Amino acid sequence: MNEVVIVGGDHNYPPYEFLDDNGQPTGFIVELTRAIAEVMGFKVEIRLGDWGDMRHALKCGDVDILQGVAYLEERLNELDFTPPHSTIYQSIWTRTGAPIKTLDDLHGKEVIVMRDSVMHDFMRTQLPDVQLVTTNTLADALQLLASGHHHCALVSKLPGEYLKRKMKLTNIQPVARAFAEQPYGYAVRKGNRALLDRFSNGLAVLKESGRYQKIYHKWLGVLKGGRVPWQRVLEYGAMIVLPLLLILAATVLWSRTLKRKVDERTAQLSQEVKERKRAVEELQLRQKQLLQADKMTSLGILVSGVAHEINNPNGLITLNLPLLSRAWQDTQPILEQHYQQHGDFKLGWLNYSRMRDEIPQLLAEMQQCSKSIKSIVEDLKDFARCDDSPVTESVDLNTVVEAAGRLLDNQIRKSTRHFHLDLAAGLPSVYGRAQRLEQVVINLLLNACQALEHSEQGIRLSTRYHAGRGEVVVEVCDEGCGLDPEQLAYMMDPFFTTKREQGGTGLGLSVSAGIVKNHHGRLEFDSALGQGMRATLYLPEESVDHD
Repeated sequence: MNEVVIVGGDHNYPPYEFLDDNGQPTGFIVELTRAIAEVMGFKVEIRLGDWGDMRHALKCGDVDILQGVAYLEERLNELDFTPPHSTIYQSIWTRTGAPIKTLDDLHGKEVIVMRDSVMHDFMRTQLPDVQLVTTNTLADALQLLASGHHHCALVSKLPGEYLKRKMKLTNIQPVARAFAEQPYGYAVRKGNRALLDRFSNGLAVLKESGRYQKIYHKWLGVLKGGRVPWQRVLEYGAMIVLPLLLILAATVLWSRTLKRKVDERTAQLSQEVKERKRAVEELQLRQKQLLQADKMTSLGILVSGVAHEINNPNGLITLNLPLLSRAWQDTQPILEQHYQQHGDFKLGWLNYSRMRDEIPQLLAEMQQCSKSIKSIVEDLKDFARCDDSPVTESVDLNTVVEAAGRLLDNQIRKSTRHFHLDLAAGLPSVYGRAQRLEQVVINLLLNACQALEHSEQGIRLSTRYHAGRGEVVVEVCDEGCGLDPEQLAYMMDPFFTTKREQGGTGLGLSVSAGIVKNHHGRLEFDSALGQGMRATLYLPEESVDHD
């Protein structure tokens, strides 16, 4: 096939589409367009210029398709859209310290927009009282705002951040989103279905093969901004590498201190012949515990990495499900008409009369599951994140308890069939670090699960407020094996555990006790052998002064 499709786009809309230092088209959509042409077997010529000129060229027939157009209902009279290849966020940009925060603040203001852009179309119809100042490119809009002219500019967030760094504009910033999000894809003149279908099918092939994900990750992945200047690399080094080196040095010092204590204790025990065997066993045990602690550190890094990898495909699921729902809504009237005229027919493996009710439910359930995956992944990333900063934030303990319960949901369901969560309403906030307090609750819940002897024994997790003492209380009660008073006295000692054969290290409650002390709180345990355990965490409410 020798046909050449003329593809138009913006010459200064990084990292989606722009001209490189040699004047050649490059960016996420440029690479995606070439990949679609390759898999569908046709040739493309990519022309990048001022956006307004490109829209006019499409209208006049000089360009066959535009590769980056934001979806608006108002544009459906003149354009047909493919499924979106990405999502963009339109932002309100102001000079530092300006009072503008939302779209409602723009009434009667002078607002800079790129000519014929989505924000230009939106403002003309939705806020006619705004005085619009048009530019040919986003770069011109940001430069004009930074030079002190007009009140604000409406510019996409990601290209705006890219251009701000490139042009070194230090006095402007995005203050709010104009829209929650906008689908962003290819568009043709109204009625050009043949060309639209070729690009839609090509995009579907790339997604199915995994090539789309590679192109997306290259341009719009973790850093959301393409290549990073060397100056920013040095800044990242100062902000990230140096603190990590300090943490590593502190860890080495802690390890050496602990090893020295182990050696001293071993030397003392070696002088006592009757205790020699016990000393050797204790030394071996502590070495195993250090290895276990190192394993847990590595596990935290692994969890953080896996959580990020899960987010990438789940993000595509979240992006595609609304499109499938919309496609089903558009298709159902046609299928319903066929059903009324010809009777029932197979759709998938089931009859249409059944599937027309089940498909919307299936799509809704998949969307809910995708949201649940995102929530669990965020909880895992929060728990795995290293956080040694001072306790300086207001914390809702109910939120902390719910997050801990989500992380241990599988362990709880395997341990007991009777888990009760009772969260007090109107609970005052406490002063601390949510991640550290979540670690304490998780340790208490794990101990409760491990104490149960069979699944009919229960666990109750609750919160309450003790007004007389000004304390917020978290209580974990289990119906497990319990402890005798002698063991109870050593509960928070380092390396003390009654579950050595199950791999217990005896470090969980010791670490938890340190965290609670740092939050000016206390841990109390009440138990008797064979009668379960009640672990109670007391934390002062936020209004209590600790100075």
